[in-house]
Amino acid sequence: MTSTQNPTNVAAVQTAAQDRQIRPRPVMDRLPKYAAGKPPAVIEGLQPYKLSSNENPLPPIPEVLEAIQSQHNIQRYPDPLSTALRTELSRFLDVPAEDIVTGAGSLGALVQILQTFAGQSEDGTADEVVYAWRSFEAYPIMIGLSGAASVQIPNQADGSHDLEAMAAALNERTKVVLLCTPNNPTGPALTTAQVEDFLAKVPQDVVVVIDEAYTEFVRDPEVVDGIKAYKKYPNVIVLRTFSKAHGLANLRVGYSVSNPELTQHLRVAATPFAVSSLAEDAAIASLKHYDKVVERVQSLVDERDRVVAGLSELGWKIPESQGNFVWLPLGENAQGFAAYAGEQALSVRAFPNEGVRVSIGEVEANTRFLSLCANYTKGPGVS
Repeated sequence: MTSTQNPTNVAAVQTAAQDRQIRPRPVMDRLPKYAAGKPPAVIEGLQPYKLSSNENPLPPIPEVLEAIQSQHNIQRYPDPLSTALRTELSRFLDVPAEDIVTGAGSLGALVQILQTFAGQSEDGTADEVVYAWRSFEAYPIMIGLSGAASVQIPNQADGSHDLEAMAAALNERTKVVLLCTPNNPTGPALTTAQVEDFLAKVPQDVVVVIDEAYTEFVRDPEVVDGIKAYKKYPNVIVLRTFSKAHGLANLRVGYSVSNPELTQHLRVAATPFAVSSLAEDAAIASLKHYDKVVERVQSLVDERDRVVAGLSELGWKIPESQGNFVWLPLGENAQGFAAYAGEQALSVRAFPNEGVRVSIGEVEANTRFLSLCANYTKGPGVS
């Protein structure tokens, strides 16, 4: 210690340093935590089924499993541009490969969009992202992490987007709008007419994201096709994924499609090597044998229709679902219903004081779900 140092001051500095703690950004205290679907409880005598996550209960097609097994270069980094996959998607979607940016699932692709177009403006104020609520629960988390502010517009009574209210919420701070169609977790999808009417009210400098994670399950011909929309509207970005219909949720591969004026910026924000070569090969194999994927998806749609018809016969009133799940508007009884399902070795996804989302699973799981719904008499979802 030099002669100019005061031992008392040194001790005070050391004490202050010891008292300091590593603290996260203030926004972290305001963000909700993502709640993944929980596994089912083990009940003696019952086969457990997980219906709490929007997963495909069926495995990928055999050609995908073969492609995965033949992958021998996992010690090497993958192609950061996913060139082979984008080339195959270009053929499949009839769009330029340059318009496609891959990501770790559609959520990874969405993060790239938010990081590119929404955050803090030059004057220090937060940009705004407008979206329906309730919708995909990762939206507010990722928006907050980007530095932007969430503007949540309540769904209509039938669980669909209130597009008029969303349009009215737009202002000079709005940078991105999210349209989730079909909407997770409530189920309704937006029609072409609805989306085009909405887009006519959106300024051209606002990015409109059409999140189509469940597009393969849609059977209503009036529902919007995001690919057609992006070809017509320069400010539209489409999100799609291989997690649901293709059964590749664990491999994390999705993508966005938009015009070159937008993709040139998205590539800068894209996480390097986000899509592994394993995931890329699997996705390509699935696209090349898409007819087999369609057969599996149709079997799930058939099961969805059976579940919806069964609920209707039991007197349940639920929103129209175009995804691979159904929504029970149980309000304050949501958690009680989830606990009741758990006693039957079924895990479902409860949103406290709102409702319960139940994914379409194996035939036996769906039948057991209908059986417990027949015996459940509480809540506003039942007539």
